[in-house]
Amino acid sequence: MEFNVTVELIPETSIYDNLRKVVKKSVWDKLRKQTYKDYNHSCGKCGGKEGILDCHELWEFDDKKNIQKLSGLVAVCRMCHLIIHHGRANMLVAEGVLDKEELIKHFLKVNHCTRQDYEIHVKEAFVLWKQRSQKEWVVDLGEYQQYTV
Repeated sequence: MEFNVTVELIPETSIYDNLRKVVKKSVWDKLRKQTYKDYNHSCGKCGGKEGILDCHELWEFDDKKNIQKLSGLVAVCRMCHLIIHHGRANMLVAEGVLDKEELIKHFLKVNHCTRQDYEIHVKEAFVLWKQRSQKEWVVDLGEYQQYTV
């Protein structure tokens, strides 16, 4: 089943290798603001225009060559971003900061699916994450390499 917003877990071995970490704050601010503009200040996953937007890095994985490549940036609302970073969302749920049912309702609404579809998707995402976390990844920033310090 194709979903608009998915759980996208970054392998443990490369979790902190990201564009935001390797560019100056001023560069990141320029890139994220341009991304918001490109998405007409709405969420690129659910279309929502309310609340704060985040800039999310889109990664492609070559599981044979162990290359994690940055393929783009997307504007996302806070709830879609928490779905994408489901591991972080689970920590917030444990801290009592996030209502898991609210997160699940958002997933179901955006993806027009059932709770069972959600449960299967999350389980599969964590299986893939576990497999990918056993490997060392070469991080390729693609066209964004030009912005690094």
